[in-house]
Amino acid sequence: MRNQARHFFDAGWCRFEYDPLLYRWVEAALAPARATLEDPRLAKWLRYQGTWFAGVNALPNDARGAVGDSGPLSGSAVDFIAGELGLKQFDWDAAQVSICYPGYPRPMTGESPGRTRYRRQSDAAHVDGLLPEGSARRRHLREYHGFILGIPMVEFDADAAPFVVWEGSQEIMRAAFGRRFCGLAPELWGEQDITDTYHAARKQALAECRRVEIHARPGEAFIAHRLVLHGMAPWREGATAGDDGRMICYFRPDPFGAYEWLNDP
Repeated sequence: MRNQARHFFDAGWCRFEYDPLLYRWVEAALAPARATLEDPRLAKWLRYQGTWFAGVNALPNDARGAVGDSGPLSGSAVDFIAGELGLKQFDWDAAQVSICYPGYPRPMTGESPGRTRYRRQSDAAHVDGLLPEGSARRRHLREYHGFILGIPMVEFDADAAPFVVWEGSQEIMRAAFGRRFCGLAPELWGEQDITDTYHAARKQALAECRRVEIHARPGEAFIAHRLVLHGMAPWREGATAGDDGRMICYFRPDPFGAYEWLNDP
């Protein structure tokens, strides 16, 4: 895993080849993932005129990552998280079930033309955990994810709304937030309005960093750095997928606090 670790810390992501342990988890988790679409409590997550089911924290897995009869989440990606990221004792969050369909993203009611344009032209590039609050949507650090683990659940084309990262952008973000939070106790970081800092760092990353699309198949996985700028590309004309669309489960556990979020490798 040495080369994967080097790529992860330099580029901000890495990919894992087929793993039978993970594939067995996918087989067991697929039916519960499909069922999230039928749950009326989750209907709010179907957006962009039915072209994206965001499915935030929709998978009914437990703290071990187990869902249905899958058993705990395990395999090479989990071993990487424990060995290379040093994260061994934490609770898995309820995974996002992200399902995309042809036509994404169609304009969404209530969304400004600028936000729709940003989604189409810049893949809705963002860093997780910086939540927009209030009518002005000012950003605050509220969640301290350790990483983003993406697990494809079905087969789909590489052009079917792929996951996108801007390589190396995690260090642009780290430097920008380090300057913004300098001299402040970590327990106060969440109260700071970091909108301007975030937007400036995001603009720099979009201009300077290499944009990479990531595609994987069931049994494979990828991990993105918690600070890396990432997003989801539009569904390209001609891209195909099965009836399930482009379905990926994303885990984003919060294994530490604000200081570690910024300063850990």
